[in-house]
Amino acid sequence: MSSSGHLAESGGSLSGKVAVVSGSSQGIGAAIASELASRGANVVINYPSPSWKGGAEKVLHDLEVPGIIVEADLSTIDGPKKLVTETVEAFGRLDILINNAGVIAAAPLEEQTLEQWDALVNLNGRGVFLLTKATIEHITRGSGRIVNIVSTSSKHPGIGQTIYAGTKGMVESFTRCWAKELPPKYGCTVNAVSPGPTSTAGLAEARDAKKEISSFLDSAYSQTPVSARPGAPSEIAYAVAMLCEEKARWINGTHVVVSGGLVID
Repeated sequence: MSSSGHLAESGGSLSGKVAVVSGSSQGIGAAIASELASRGANVVINYPSPSWKGGAEKVLHDLEVPGIIVEADLSTIDGPKKLVTETVEAFGRLDILINNAGVIAAAPLEEQTLEQWDALVNLNGRGVFLLTKATIEHITRGSGRIVNIVSTSSKHPGIGQTIYAGTKGMVESFTRCWAKELPPKYGCTVNAVSPGPTSTAGLAEARDAKKEISSFLDSAYSQTPVSARPGAPSEIAYAVAMLCEEKARWINGTHVVVSGGLVID
């Protein structure tokens, strides 16, 4: 753990809040961390293994607010608890959880394997389950926020997304269940944000790796009403941060689709 674990005293609509963003050393997670920090939140940057540490340190450096980085592999049994424990040890509180960490794999059903099943289900599904369980023990009563990052693939999957779309459907169902179960007990809200295709390094790599993915994305962009392009990570982050605001206290169980109208839920 690398830390600057004292609470920020700067202004901002989320000043004094502590936000855990899982899988935040790059991509959408890093953008969410940046947006929350810009609103005054103290942000916990999570990365899964030593090879990702440099990216996490850069994200934290660029935030210019107190925060920490925590190495915790959320696909393991112990990783989620470690992330929460180190957050509470550093800040003494936990207000916001963004369940962002995830992995994608795309292949024809005939080629998908049990190894891929384990990798995706353990991180995308079980990781969200265990991290949320660990969080609610500490989440600030009466004003906590949980936002699950799902995907438009949960309802409108592309070809080859059997396992990935299934895991995201699982998290969408978690959101519906928890939005009914958790607020009466913990006073938090639980919502979901589903990005459409978003301009990240991972998307670029997938596009370069497989011709069929490139064709799928080109088709998706051409059908997007707002503009024929992928979303920007900052655009996803804005929707997430909005749900974390105090003024969003009456928004619960909502699924916000951020796709430029490509998918209308």
